[in-house]
Amino acid sequence: MIRHVYVTVIRMQASMEFKLPAQVKKKGKWFISSCNLLDVHSQGHTREQAERNLQDALATFLLSCYERGALETVLREAGFVPEVGRHQPKVKTSRGRKEVIVPLPFSIARAHRRAASA
Repeated sequence: MIRHVYVTVIRMQASMEFKLPAQVKKKGKWFISSCNLLDVHSQGHTREQAERNLQDALATFLLSCYERGALETVLREAGFVPEVGRHQPKVKTSRGRKEVIVPLPFSIARAHRRAASA
């Protein structure tokens, strides 16, 4: 009897989103964007480009931390604490300050094994 094992990989999409404090300031010909909380910075020729570049830099940084197993440590050292079940207050931003939303896409792969005999 020959036995075969079939493996089916099922992929699901998942994501989480970080809403982080950020600021964009004009410096000479450049707009400098910063998330001081995580010490991540970028720049661009326009305010919008600087903000998009900061989002990309933050996503790269956070995914890198996740891949190295350091995300929890980085977030704790930055002062993040869970607020389970608490209502989120409205955040007022001052001039030059805003929030930047950083989506982190993931896929979840699960392998299912099935044995079959021939």
